[in-house]
Amino acid sequence: MPDGPDSPYAVLGVDRRASAAELRRAYRRRQRETHPDLGGDPAAFHAVQVAWERIGTPAARAAYDREAAGAPHRPGGREEEGTRTWTSGTRGGSARAPSRARSYGHPGGASRQRFLTLVREWAGRGARLEDPYDEDLLARAPVEIRHALADALAEESTARTLGALGSSWVLWHDVATEAGEWTLRAGAPITDPPKIDHVALGPTGLFLVQSEDWGAPVTVRGSELVSPGLPVGEEPVRAFVRRARIVKGWRVAPTGLVVVLPDEALAEDVVLLHRAGWRRPATYAVRRRALAGLLTGGAARRLGDEEFFATRDRLNRVIRFV
Repeated sequence: MPDGPDSPYAVLGVDRRASAAELRRAYRRRQRETHPDLGGDPAAFHAVQVAWERIGTPAARAAYDREAAGAPHRPGGREEEGTRTWTSGTRGGSARAPSRARSYGHPGGASRQRFLTLVREWAGRGARLEDPYDEDLLARAPVEIRHALADALAEESTARTLGALGSSWVLWHDVATEAGEWTLRAGAPITDPPKIDHVALGPTGLFLVQSEDWGAPVTVRGSELVSPGLPVGEEPVRAFVRRARIVKGWRVAPTGLVVVLPDEALAEDVVLLHRAGWRRPATYAVRRRALAGLLTGGAARRLGDEEFFATRDRLNRVIRFV
């Protein structure tokens, strides 16, 4: 039987003695069952992500088991910290727990939509597709379909990291940079989606954040990122900078542009791609584990209360979601 009702084992629906493979399968199953895009509950979906963070790796699981052996879990413990609701293009969603950032929009929502559209197109019209996340199905799928799912997972992971920055931060996810809604163009996937994954405003400034996972190592060439996982000729940093020009219409000044990559993809925690200048802010590539440090310290400048609240109120008026 699973642990107590508030434990990550119970949230994932597995026994404490489950193998790593069983745990992974349970996590993926619970993702599908609770994901808002598939009719699930946003709070339950986030609880699944928090549970996976606590026991999803051998080190994290061992630490949790040691903690649980010494102090039984009770309602109100760490498992309940992440109960905020993610909304889809409305301003009604916010952080319920005072220790987490206030959050608007649906992180990963557009990328999930893109993935589901592509996988259904690939499977064929009229084909019965019981589980678009089936591992065997994904193993056969074209690379752009797997990348679309990787994008969604990367954005959701970054959103959790940003949410943990605390209540002094405000976040907007899946921010539109073009008019209209996301669509497939002539049946082909959009390689330059008209959105910014995350906009983060805190005591140290305003940051535009892009989450990426190309499934391969990433190196730096000048001010651009290159990877064998990218299509030939794609320039992700230049595309990000192009989308970031929307801030001119918002009449705000970003502190930095940040590309977040999986920890194993980048050789260093933080790489400065472009120094701040009068025409554009500093641009960074960062491992996900180093993101919080960069935003709260490494790229820090302090915002006064008046500037912070003025910027927040303006962004609430001008930001639109995909």
